[in-house]
Amino acid sequence: MLWVVKPARWRDWMDLHKNARSCPASRAVLVERVMALGWTVKEAAEAQGLSERAAYRWLARYRDEGPAGLVDRSSRPKLVARCTPPEVVKRIVELRRTGMAGEEIAAQVGVPRSTVARWLKRAGLGRLRPLAAPEPVRRYVHDRPGELLHLDIKKLGRIDRIGHRITGDRRGRKQGAGWEFVHVAVDDASRVAYVEVLPDDRGPTATAFLDRTVTWFAARGVRIQRLLTDNGGCYISGAFAARCRAFGLRHSRTRAFRPCTNGKAERFIQTLLREWAYAFPFHSSAQRSRLLTRYLHFYNHHRAHTALRRNPPFSRLDLNNLVRNYT
Repeated sequence: MLWVVKPARWRDWMDLHKNARSCPASRAVLVERVMALGWTVKEAAEAQGLSERAAYRWLARYRDEGPAGLVDRSSRPKLVARCTPPEVVKRIVELRRTGMAGEEIAAQVGVPRSTVARWLKRAGLGRLRPLAAPEPVRRYVHDRPGELLHLDIKKLGRIDRIGHRITGDRRGRKQGAGWEFVHVAVDDASRVAYVEVLPDDRGPTATAFLDRTVTWFAARGVRIQRLLTDNGGCYISGAFAARCRAFGLRHSRTRAFRPCTNGKAERFIQTLLREWAYAFPFHSSAQRSRLLTRYLHFYNHHRAHTALRRNPPFSRLDLNNLVRNYT
């Protein structure tokens, strides 16, 4: 007769020490050989690679508890000496929710600083940040194209061969290929985008990009009135500021460490990387740049945009000004 041992959880089979000599199934065999087949404890123990002492322990547990006694027990102690009382733990959490620091809580409650830190970590209050109320989401969309233009830059590694993003092989990576910079302009109201791949992100380069951007939108009937950028060096340069004044543009900058303020440009860059920059196995940077023009045409004229009720960005522009430009 076999004694069937069912562990309470699947992990009871898996949480065995790597050097363990027995498991619930082998213990059941040990019990069967001694109690049903008449083996001596010494013989059964030697066959299982156990000591007689261990064999007697498993036999005793089987007699007391049945098959359940052959399953490993939790190593957690039943009683922890000098455990922090529940009322003290509750007081620690209450004081933390008032914004009090760990040192102050320890002094007020009368327990070590390490004890306070341990209980705060278990409660998910190790840092004060979770106590602060989340800042409300502020969404905005301008009514007319050109009222606000988002500018941003994304640095991309130059391509001299197919890289690890496609092959998955990081061996033999060539160093020193350099960088190129994707300058992005996104209209807030229509989401129409204009993009160029340029050699750097310096002030003169960003200023020249602004010239071409304003001209590109003007050719499509859109007059730019205001810019929103981050605090990158090219955007705070004197040349860029002078060009904004020449065009009569109001230039606003985001707060430090708040990229979400310029979220439309950030989100468009994610789309650009996923659907263009990292979408195909390019053999060179030039090949990637050539595809950009085709992708932008697709994005502006044909790609469904969820923020525009599944319409493409150019659907938000004045069609009377676009008939002669759209092909």
